[in-house]
Amino acid sequence: MFAGKKKFLVFACIACAIVVIDQVTKYAINTGIPVDDGFQLVPGFLNIVHARNPGAAFGILADSASSYRSLFFVLVSVVAAVAIIGLIASAKELDRWLLLGYSCFFGGALGNLLDRIRFGEVVDFLDFHVGRVHWPSFNVADSMLCVGIGFFFIHFLTAKNS
Repeated sequence: MFAGKKKFLVFACIACAIVVIDQVTKYAINTGIPVDDGFQLVPGFLNIVHARNPGAAFGILADSASSYRSLFFVLVSVVAAVAIIGLIASAKELDRWLLLGYSCFFGGALGNLLDRIRFGEVVDFLDFHVGRVHWPSFNVADSMLCVGIGFFFIHFLTAKNS
C-alpha cells in the first residue's frame, strides 16, 4: 500500500517516465520518417510508420468533424488528469495495482495531450498486422492507456472487500 507523499512520488515518477518515453519516441518518428511513410521492422507483423491521428486512441472518432474534435479531446484529457490527481489525493492509501493504473492512464493521457496541443493531432507509429488482420496504428501513450485499464481490472479483481 502506498500512502502520503510516497503515493505521489511513485505516481509522478511512473507518469513522467511514460511521458518522456512517449515524447522521445514521437520525436524520433517526427524527425526520422516523413508523414505517411515507414518501414517494415518485423516482416508480416510490425511496421514503424509516421501516421497522424486526429481522433482518440486507435483512431476512434478520427473521421468526425474537426472543428470541435481537438478541443473536445483536450478538455477530456484535462478533466481526466484532474480527476486522477483528485482521486489520488483523496485516497488515504492505494494498492500497487490502482496506483499503477492511475500512473499509466495519467502518463498516456498527458503524452497524447501534449501532441494535441502542439500538432492538433496525435503522432502514431506502431503498426501491427497478422495476415489480413491489421490494427490501427498507435503509440506509447495509447498503449499505456490500455495497460492502465488492465491494472484497474487487476485491482478490482484482487481488492479485498472491507
